[in-house]
Amino acid sequence: MARQAARAHTAPPALLSIGQVLARLTPEFPDLSSSKLRFLEERGLVTPSRTASGYRKFSPADVERLHTVLAMQRDNYLPLKVIKKYLAALDAGENPPLPGGAREGSTSMLPAGRRFKRDELLREAGATPELLQEAISASLIVPAEVYGEESLTVLRALAELARTGIGPRHLRGFRAAAEREIGLIETALVPLARRKDVTAGPQTAELAREIAGQLDVVRGSIIRAALARIQP
Repeated sequence: MARQAARAHTAPPALLSIGQVLARLTPEFPDLSSSKLRFLEERGLVTPSRTASGYRKFSPADVERLHTVLAMQRDNYLPLKVIKKYLAALDAGENPPLPGGAREGSTSMLPAGRRFKRDELLREAGATPELLQEAISASLIVPAEVYGEESLTVLRALAELARTGIGPRHLRGFRAAAEREIGLIETALVPLARRKDVTAGPQTAELAREIAGQLDVVRGSIIRAALARIQP
């Protein structure tokens, strides 16, 4: 009996099929699909083992790694090449900073996205109900029963801007500018979206993130250059 207990204690962790991985991760990441998992494998983010028949088998470490990748995409809108570089540094024994301002403190290296009811959102952001309503009217925040961390970040920024006399009504042009950028991204994605293979969807989403990131770089450069001109 003792020998059996010892063998059970030292047995390797059970490997999971792609269906079992989806069952574990889709409650938190509803958009996850088998084609997305295959795409992440093709991009080198995860390397599951294979059976003699060629079926993918994922270890608990593979599942944890997938959770990290998906959380970094969802919570920080990071392109896969940035996430891959971060994971490669971890694999090399380094202690790199979490990219995109991500915070430490969870077993998956990223916190699960928090959710806030209206009163909780106002309290966390230090904002008034009037400011939230103005932000909604200006299409800067989408009205909802429960708000995510993105809404909290925006409302906090709006609360700080309000102290300088800049209100949501002054920022209505931001929504129009964002819509123009979305139009640029959609135009760039047309050739990929026309493809019919199973990886086209994940590739389209990843390219959209990369384009959005590059647009952020250009926008930030323009703002910094303008600030340099007005500073004494």
